Amino acid sequence: MALNYIWMAFFLVGFLIAFLKWAFFGDQEIFKLMVDGIFNSANTGFDISLKLVGTMSLFLGFMKIGEKAGAINFLARLVAPFFSRLFPEVPKNHPAIGHMMMNFSANLLGLDNAATPFGIKSMESLQELNPDKDKASNSQLMFLILHASGLTLIPVSTIAIRASLKVPAANPTDIFIPCMIVTFVATLAALIAVSVRQKINLVQPVLLLWIGGISIGIGALVWYLTRLEKPALELFSSGMSSAIIILIFLAFLLGAWRKKVNMFEAFVEGAKGGFEIAVRIIPYLIAMLVAISVLRNSGVFDYLLDGITRIFMAIGINTDFVPSLPTALMKPLSGSGARGMMIDAMNTYGADSFVGRLSSIFQGTVDTTFYVIAVYFGAVSIKNTRYAIPVMLLADLVGMITAIIVAYLFFH
Repeated sequence: MALNYIWMAFFLVGFLIAFLKWAFFGDQEIFKLMVDGIFNSANTGFDISLKLVGTMSLFLGFMKIGEKAGAINFLARLVAPFFSRLFPEVPKNHPAIGHMMMNFSANLLGLDNAATPFGIKSMESLQELNPDKDKASNSQLMFLILHASGLTLIPVSTIAIRASLKVPAANPTDIFIPCMIVTFVATLAALIAVSVRQKINLVQPVLLLWIGGISIGIGALVWYLTRLEKPALELFSSGMSSAIIILIFLAFLLGAWRKKVNMFEAFVEGAKGGFEIAVRIIPYLIAMLVAISVLRNSGVFDYLLDGITRIFMAIGINTDFVPSLPTALMKPLSGSGARGMMIDAMNTYGADSFVGRLSSIFQGTVDTTFYVIAVYFGAVSIKNTRYAIPVMLLADLVGMITAIIVAYLFFH
């Protein structure tokens, strides 16, 4: 229901602003711009869904091999003590736990292409346990909100873009540690918010041990990376993600060979689901992208930024961060849109400018909330998303504020 109101509000606000610009400011091109944007967004949504087929078929095929090899059950047993307290509705050793673990692992390493099929498989597994198929369960909400908080150790794509600009950053990886801090804080905020709503006690020895252990692990990794020279750090950031994917595939294949699984048939069986899922996603994705296009092309973002600048100037707060806000405001709505705004900010102000670096931190942290809502809930035909959107946006806000603070500490 919340998604329905938000979707309608995008259109109403966009149309209202466009009408005012046409009637009172003489902008005769505004409606043409909006209509062109609507059709382009609809085509983009369709193209994105089709491009998902190959990637999802690939990973779902290997996931089926891993499932038959026992890898999913192994992961489920490994994290069962932690997940059983965050997901009390999921039975012990249920495959959904292994699927979620694979998704979180892919996110942690910045493997966006791997995270999506793992995440959709997680939602499908959790949907099997959902008594109300139209309404998101507590477990689905916990999983998806943690996923959308964007816990990422290595923002590979952002670093790659910073290095590939016409005037590249002197050190493309200098946003690595700020991104790590921001994404961890946002994820922790999401975990606390969902736990409060679901009455989950986080002050339990097992949860404290896991959360503390992860925090120590991240701290140790940060310490190690800060000791590396620039070439070694860039090599680590660019090469680790690809190596992890190969190792996952290899582990699945070796496990299946050990258990005498027919790997080719298992791959084909799993890969068949890639096309089916992509087709199911199309209407949800197009609906969301079209609404976002209306909001963007009407000029709402321009007015919003002008208003924010005036407010902070009036209360005497430094406004150097404001030009980077389009990336932060667009990120929950559209990953590709935020990427474009980040590139525009770096081209305009410089990759090593405060605005360029802050835009990169925004892009490299929180996930695309409304894309996640449309794709993941759409994949299992969930209509009632309950409190998913407010909590996801809260995590986005925490991430945004933390990013601004960290950027001032590191780069201003």
